[in-house]
Order: sequence, then structure tokens, then C-alpha cells
Amino acid sequence: MQVHDHSLSTETTTDFIVEGMNCASCVNHVQKAAKRVAGVAMVNVNLALGRASVAFDPGKTNPVEVAAAITGSGYPATPIVEQTAPRNIGGHHDRANAWLRRAVVGVILWLPLELTHWLMVVFSNHGRMEMPAMVWASFVAGTLSIIYVGAGFYRGAWAALKHFTSNMDTLIALGASVAYGYSLIAFFGHLAGMWPAPPAYYFMESSGLLALISLGHWLEARAHHSAGSAIAQLLNLAPERTLKLTGNDDLPVEIPLSTVQVGDRLLVRPGDRIPTDGVVVDGRGAVDESMITGEPIPPTRTIGDSVIGGTLNLDGRLVVRAANVGAQTALAQMVKLVENAQSAKPPVQKLADNIAAVFVPVVLMIAVITGAAWFIYGNSHGWTPGRTWADLANAVCSVLIIACPCALGLALPAALMVGTGLGASRGILIRDLESLQRAATVGAVVLDKTGTLTEGKPAVTKIELMDHTTENDLLALAAAAEQSSAHPLAKAVVAAAQLRNLKLPAVENFSSEAGYGVLATIGGRNVLVGSQALLRRHGWAGADAGGAAVYVASNDNGTPVLLATIGFTDTVKPDSAAAIAALHEMGLKTILLTGDSEVAAQAVGRAVGIDEVYARVTPDQKAAVIRKLQEKCPVAMVGDGINDAPALAVADLGIAIGSGSDIAKEAGGIVLVSGSLGGVPAAIKLARATMKTIRRNLVFAFLYNVLAIPLAAFGLLNPLIAAGAMALSDVTVIGSALMLRRCRLEERKSK
Repeated sequence: MQVHDHSLSTETTTDFIVEGMNCASCVNHVQKAAKRVAGVAMVNVNLALGRASVAFDPGKTNPVEVAAAITGSGYPATPIVEQTAPRNIGGHHDRANAWLRRAVVGVILWLPLELTHWLMVVFSNHGRMEMPAMVWASFVAGTLSIIYVGAGFYRGAWAALKHFTSNMDTLIALGASVAYGYSLIAFFGHLAGMWPAPPAYYFMESSGLLALISLGHWLEARAHHSAGSAIAQLLNLAPERTLKLTGNDDLPVEIPLSTVQVGDRLLVRPGDRIPTDGVVVDGRGAVDESMITGEPIPPTRTIGDSVIGGTLNLDGRLVVRAANVGAQTALAQMVKLVENAQSAKPPVQKLADNIAAVFVPVVLMIAVITGAAWFIYGNSHGWTPGRTWADLANAVCSVLIIACPCALGLALPAALMVGTGLGASRGILIRDLESLQRAATVGAVVLDKTGTLTEGKPAVTKIELMDHTTENDLLALAAAAEQSSAHPLAKAVVAAAQLRNLKLPAVENFSSEAGYGVLATIGGRNVLVGSQALLRRHGWAGADAGGAAVYVASNDNGTPVLLATIGFTDTVKPDSAAAIAALHEMGLKTILLTGDSEVAAQAVGRAVGIDEVYARVTPDQKAAVIRKLQEKCPVAMVGDGINDAPALAVADLGIAIGSGSDIAKEAGGIVLVSGSLGGVPAAIKLARATMKTIRRNLVFAFLYNVLAIPLAAFGLLNPLIAAGAMALSDVTVIGSALMLRRCRLEERKSK
């Protein structure tokens, strides 16, 4: 029986940089070490990122104790403090340079000697016989390789041994030691006359496998760095320092970004990045927001407009008042969302981790069995001791090297890093792996109308005049009366007048009747602007015009005289039709679900090419409609308003338009940072491509280990070939993940 402690609601989560992890066994050790700390509820370890996310009860433990426990297990851990998160993800760049140095030294010690040896074999017709000079040279080179190139592997193996565990370094260190140790004993035993020369020495194999594996680790670290580049780029968007305007003389003072507080006025010059989320209080300029929203066209930002930290001020001088700082900024939230998604694990990856966790001990057992089998087989067939021990060393070494479960541990996180990173660079934030999996399987997409398919803002589309005045004069009169009203239709009237650059006449008197409209005296005329009910309250008895409209009337003689009706519509977003067409090309059914009238819903549906339209649907009815649709296939719901939250939650996948309410974003498994509907087909394409890559990587990793170990055990793989295959498997898995970068997410433009 599970007991749910309500104190768990006070859990906090801290991320840690964890060093020294290089295989799935390491991941298992880190998880076990952290979970042993009292108060720790959940641990997610990401091998590809070199990070661990730990949820714990702050009343029972703290980040320092958790870090100490992980460090005590042999993997140095450091809590990531807000504003000090490393800009080089997981330290892959430094790690890559260290592996490169080892690889270069290893190749220099091994390859020239190996080539010389084989040339001598070919041209001397000796077959594979070891010549004295070559044996001495390979002994010296092998010894230097063991000391310098192998030092990192031996340190890792010793650290694991001290904690009574094993990891990938254990297998490599044992493999190199078996090859080198056998050759060392055979060589000096022969020199001492204790036994004849063996058929082969493995000094060069030991140095070669260390060189090849180091080279593979360098390529792997490079690929890790490349795979995490999207997060690194996001982290590097925010400048480290910014210019603060003081309250005294307004001279800018350069300060660290970490010291910026809410309310500070910050100067952003042309070419500078906006340091934090805020509101423009002075100036005007075009701002490139493509790195956050994925939208290529820079919008113009001026006084009163909100700006996002990390975006680029292209021209003009802006003064921004800080609104969100630190972990509360949109940029920090984006990074956190992506990192959380990258740390998630599906059941298949958890199975892979469980297998890999016991892999090293099992491989050691297989190596022992292999060695015993070759020894028994050699003796039963009358082989010389030299040949028996040589073949035994060859097989055992190959088993130890080929069986390293690196590819198994990297199969999912590598693809997930690239996929979520690519999405983040296009304004697509994936909350967790479950959302990614569901996005890849949806068969129908349900869309809200207002704010999703349409702009969500009413716009003037028709002015029907009742007297001989012009449209511009009438619109200027109505806008003058409406300019002090906060009603959305009033704002639309004023916006229409501004769009025509109309000069508004002066307003002499103004009053508002809440829920009805406004009354004003303009140029000596009494003007009423508002609903039909407003006019009727003042004695008008005209016919009902129908539809959404604002009525403009004069009331100079005690009875309103209708001057015009102003019609409105919610304009369809420019990219909505293209996005719907892209969804249809992907074989997805589209449904419009709105609380608006049947006429308005059908008009929008026809405009964008929607398959089915449901109108006058209340928020709770939206959820019921989605449940009915789910009987046929998995359903994705796209919305942006508070009334969409129930439908977003009940759908198999909720996609929240980022320009909408915070509640809708919380309910969405995928968040589109920009208001563009084109992000919906792009997100589904990305999910399909990422899940396909994950499945391919896992199948390859399982098959590699399952097929390679028997080949090595039967002596069909030379240790050098085994080392090359092991390194190649890691690079192949990450290379497959990096191919995701070629995925075209944008819908095709219509000709």
C-alpha cells in the first residue's frame, strides 16, 4: 500500500553538475547514491548532459548533502546555483580537449609502430611473427600508453573499485591490462628462458585499443557539445553585464546582470541584447526575437511594449524597465523546460538503464567463462601453452572491450538533447518526454478559434453610413468618443482611425455607461457610441441590424439619430491556412472547437480549410467533445485561453500558444513561444523524427551488444577491432541523433 505524505508538496528540485559519468552503469551508481540520502524523493540523471536533477524535502536534507553523497560514490557533484549555471553544457568542451590529448599521444605511440610492423611482416614473408626489435619497441610504446593514455581509465576503475562498484572504465582497464599483462609475462619469461616465444604479443593491441577508445571518447564529447549547443546558445543569449540608468543624472553604469532588480531602468543600445524581461519606457527600435520565438521578422518595440530578455535590439535606443529577473525570465524558463524534458526517461530507456546497470558484472562473468573455456579447449586439443594463453588473452580482452554499454546509455539522451534543442531554437518548448511521445502518435488536432486560428483582437471591417458624411469623418468622430474607453471594440475603433492616420476632433464632455457605451460632446454635437441597448435607453426605436456592431448616433434633439453602424471581425492569422494545410499533408484530421456563433465559426473554418467545425461549445463541453474524438484516435488540443485549459488537460496532448494565458501554458505539454500556428505541424514533425531516432538508436545499441559479445567470446574479433567497434558504436548513436538537425520543420510555402 502506498502512503502519500502531504509534506511532499514542499519538495524542491536542484540540478547538479556530475563529473566522471561515461556509461549507464555510472548513471545507476549516481542515482543510488542520491536516493540513499534521507528526504530525496526523485532522481533523474542525464548521461549526455552530465547532469542530475534531484527532488528532495528541504526539511530533511539540502543540496550540499546530496552533492556530498554523489561525490562520495566516486562522481564529483556540484549544485547549480541560479545565475551561475555553466555556459558550457556539462563541460563537454574541456573533456573533449582532454580526450584529444590522450588520443593524439596514443595514436603517435601506436600507429607508426603498427604500420611498420605490418610492412615488415608483408615484405619479410614471416607471417605474423614478432621480430625482436619490434617486440622491444612495442613493449616501450605499450608501457608509455598504459602509463599516460590509460591513466584516466585506471583512475576511473580504481574510483569505482573503492566503492565496490564497476563501470565502463573497469572493462577498458581490465581489457588493456589483460593484453599488456599477458605480453609482459610472456616476453620476459621468454627472455629468461622459462618458455618458448609465444605466437603473438599484444603490446600494440593494448596501446592501440587505448588510443582508439580515447579517440572515440573525443568524438563522443565533441558530439555531446554539439548536441547541447541549442541549450548553450540559449544560455549565452543573456549578456553577462548591462547598463543601468541611475536616478540622479541618468548616466549609464555598467553592472553584472545578476545584480539587476525588478524596476531597474536599463539602457539597450543598437546591437545590444536586451538583458532581461521588461517594458520599454523610452525609445523605439526593431527587436530580433527569432532566437526565442522562432519568428523571422523583427517586430518594432516602443513605449509600453513588452520585451524578452536575450533578444537583440537591431536599431534605435531603448530604455527598458526590468519586470522579471533571474529564474523568472522567459529565457530561464525556456532553458528549464528543455532541460527537464532532456532528463526525462520513457519506460524503454529505464529498461535499458536497468540492463546496463548489471551489464558490467555480467560481462566480467562472461570474460571469466570465456577465459576458462579457451583454456580447457586449448589443452584438450593439445595446443602449446603459448598458443592457449595467447588465444585466451585475445578472446578475454575482446569481450571486455566490445561489451562496454556506452551506446546503450546514450541512445535516448543524445536524440532527446538534439530534438528538444532544435525545438527550443524554433520556439517549440517540449515539457517532457511523455508529451513528445504523444505528439508523435496523434491522429487529430483540435483547435480553438479566438487567439489560436485568429488574432484574438476585433478589427473594423465595415462601416455602414446612414447619412451623407464620409467614412473617415464618421470614424474620426467615433474614435474621438471611444478613445477614453477600455472596451475591446472601442480600442478597435481607435486603432482603425490610427491606421488611416485620422486627426481626432477635441472632446468637450465625456461619460460612460458601463456595459452600454459612451456619450460625448464633440464640436457641439451630442454623440452616442455603443450598443443598440445604449441607443434604446435614450429613446431610439430603430430596427435591429444584427451581428457584432458599434452604433454611432447623434442626440441633439432628445431622440438619437443613427449615423452609422461599424462592423467587426476577428481576423484570421496570416499563417493559419498554411498550418492547417501542413497538418493535412501529415495525414492529420483538423477540428475547430469554439464557443463563438455558428456563422463566425463556419466562416473561419472555410477560410483556413478545417475539416470539422463545432460552434457554441462551452469550456466543459469542449472536454466532452475531445473525449468522444479520443475513441477513434489520440487527440491534440491547441488553445491559448483560460477557457481552453480543461480541454488542453483532457486531450492526449495539449499544445499551448505561448502568447496566451499562463494557465493555458501550464496545461500544455508543448508550448509554442510565438503566437504562430505554424508551430503545431512543426512540433508534430519534430516529435515524429525524434521518436524515430530514439527507437533506431535503442535497437542499434541492443543489437550491437547482443551480437558483438558472442563474436568476441569465440575469438572472431581482434582486440583492436573490438576497440574500434566500441568507439564507433558511441559515435554512431550520437551521429544518428545529430542527423535530427536536418529535419525540416517549416511547412512548405505555397507557390
